[in-house]
Amino acid sequence: MFPLRDENPTLRFPAVTIGLIVLNVLAWLVVQRGGEATALGASLCDLGVIPGELTGRAVGEAVRLSPELVCVVDATPAWYTPLTSIFLHGGWLHLLGNMWFLWIFGNNVEDSMGRVRFVAFYLLCGLAAVGAQVLSNPASPIPMVGASGAIGGVMGAYVVLYPRAPVVLLVFLGFFVTTIRVPAFLMLGYWFLLQLLGGLPQLGESTGGVAFWAHVGGFATGMAAIFAFRDPRLVAAHHILIAQQEGLARRRPPGGPPGRRPW
Repeated sequence: MFPLRDENPTLRFPAVTIGLIVLNVLAWLVVQRGGEATALGASLCDLGVIPGELTGRAVGEAVRLSPELVCVVDATPAWYTPLTSIFLHGGWLHLLGNMWFLWIFGNNVEDSMGRVRFVAFYLLCGLAAVGAQVLSNPASPIPMVGASGAIGGVMGAYVVLYPRAPVVLLVFLGFFVTTIRVPAFLMLGYWFLLQLLGGLPQLGESTGGVAFWAHVGGFATGMAAIFAFRDPRLVAAHHILIAQQEGLARRRPPGGPPGRRPW
């Protein structure tokens, strides 16, 4: 299953959501040079989070990131890597998948709190996600990058704010492909369960791949933090907009303009 879109209107243009997408794409193209091996490896080593470096439990260990690059864990951790890591990615699919999820769910969460609060909320969830991944294996020498923890926080906030908002999913059933509409809590709850199940075997293990505990930590942080970050006036205005659109849809007869009967 893959989300195509949600059916949830917005009050304002999602400037911050689009800005975050642009920043992530620019980081990929400029800093990581679109995945070129040397630039990608250097960005992971220098700007990614290495749990064992932050905790001092993997000093001197070496990890080969590419045939040309070996990353050696430094004794002095770089303070900025928890922040820079959430704007970097490990590949095109990693980037595109994260940005698609941010586009679908970010605009409505931004709508619920305003632009300045949304920036702070996004960064908080990203940093909490990093912390959760570090706690899951504090001795790991493997760099971690990705916006998915911060986006997990956005998804956690979304499920609290709009649990019944319809999400349209693309479903693959063998050679048959179709779409279905499900409430957000069902799709996002299923996603969260997959992260938990995927993360359990990783506890204490120094393996690469998906940072499941970053997803779990970001999602949980988003669910909790939304109560402090949301603006009740914006949330109320959003629900009024939803009610107005639903009422308009109920009054619109098939084949005719809103509020009028077809001849």
